[in-house]
Amino acid sequence: MSHFTASTPCWKTKMKTTLTCLAAALAGSGAFAQSAAPARGLDCLIQPHQIVQIGSAAPGVIERILVDRGDLVKAGQPIVQLQAGVERAELAAARERALQQGEMKVATGSADLAQRELQRAKELHEQNFVSQTYLDKQRAEAQVAGGRTDQASERKKLSQREVDLAAAQLAQRSIGAPIAGVVVERFMSPGEFVDQKPILRIAAIDPLRVDVLVPAVAFGQIEPGMKGAVMPELLNRKEHIAVVKTVDRVIDAATNTFRVRLELPNPGGALPAGLRCKVDLGLKLPGAAPVSPAAAAALPQGVAPVLARN
Repeated sequence: MSHFTASTPCWKTKMKTTLTCLAAALAGSGAFAQSAAPARGLDCLIQPHQIVQIGSAAPGVIERILVDRGDLVKAGQPIVQLQAGVERAELAAARERALQQGEMKVATGSADLAQRELQRAKELHEQNFVSQTYLDKQRAEAQVAGGRTDQASERKKLSQREVDLAAAQLAQRSIGAPIAGVVVERFMSPGEFVDQKPILRIAAIDPLRVDVLVPAVAFGQIEPGMKGAVMPELLNRKEHIAVVKTVDRVIDAATNTFRVRLELPNPGGALPAGLRCKVDLGLKLPGAAPVSPAAAAALPQGVAPVLARN
């Protein structure tokens, strides 16, 4: 390899000629040879898999908030309780109505009596002791008594429906976590009236979502199911394996990149969301190979940065 010093004939020419000579010499040595180099350490961002704002299906006054910022919650776990005295009373009244048996017993007894009288009227009519009009009257009364029994049965079913409705209204006064995750924000406190405002914000952190912008020239190299090594920006740097879930099919013209989303398992919430990271997807991107140490040492002082910028 040729080394350039102050005594080199090429160095004694103008600066432009010097840079041309240096570039030609380094190109001949392979220091700036173009190649398909692996793309290592693409910038990425670790984010929650899902973020949910917790509101209330029914307006009311907050009685208790059972969690606070930073608490881990499970799906379905009660997290907010609204005042529900009226709803509890309505449920108790509905259950009492559903348990009442008096109306059904009266209707059933009247129907049985009407059927017996109708049967007696038929026997008397056959023996010509009563008229046809009397028989028709008893038949009509039996039908009316049977209708009252049907009404009592329908009211019984309606009472049970009212119990279900009151129970559903009471259930709306207790808000459960729709997903498992961590409470990241608390917007309201007990005693405040809630209508359309959010009460809490919960983030799902297992699994995590890794978003990375990939140069457009790598389009076609990434498919769902591929694995990537994610290195979060932490003191105890440790690689984590994530799986590609989605690959955008539209290139962003402004940045000449496309977005890739990976899924990173995070059992126990060991990794916090919101971290910057690097991800290695094993891509091959065209670019300049790095300058060898020998070639870098041969550059005159102050020339190497100029070549690096160019």
